[in-house]
Amino acid sequence: MTTRLSIFPLPGALLFPAMHLPLHIFEPRYRAMVSDAMARDRRIGMIQPSGAQPTDRSERPPLYSVGCVGRIAEVEALEDGRYNLVLEGLSLFRVVRELEVATAFRQIEAELIATPQDETLSLGRRSSLEIESKRFAERQGYAVDWKAVGRLDDQSLVNGIAQIAPFDVAAKQALLEAPDIETRAELTIQLMQFFGRHDGDDRVTLQ
Repeated sequence: MTTRLSIFPLPGALLFPAMHLPLHIFEPRYRAMVSDAMARDRRIGMIQPSGAQPTDRSERPPLYSVGCVGRIAEVEALEDGRYNLVLEGLSLFRVVRELEVATAFRQIEAELIATPQDETLSLGRRSSLEIESKRFAERQGYAVDWKAVGRLDDQSLVNGIAQIAPFDVAAKQALLEAPDIETRAELTIQLMQFFGRHDGDDRVTLQ
């Protein structure tokens, strides 16, 4: 079963099912995309471009094959035509093909990917992730409410870190495409440890 999606290709921005992603929309083509989505089903496909980014914004960079459908849960229309949005993740998707369209924003045919909603971590993995997260936050100087973190369910913890951590595009994509929560948690731990050994780098690079 496939569906038609308007897409927002944005490097470094991940969205997972049941998670939320704030966005500031300012480019005319994406303002048009938001207007179109609000008039239809409020859905936008978040996906990362792959490879080097073009210097000319009119060019269409290649895309990774997997992204996430987001529903516009909150929207603030600014006087100058920009938008502040909050997307709520609905489902991962796989690109079937890009469509030839007249709109300035890109559209694709996509296959929705079923994602389990009740996955949990082993106690050992959860403990390792929390320990490494604290080390990571301390190295970066982040202020974290660890009591609130401790109350998060496993999926919110793992996916929340994957969304906000300063990893590079390829690393982020690997987290998005991880087959299950245990694999995603283990990869997150490895990336945070790698970041600690390369402190001062702007972004973690996954080879």
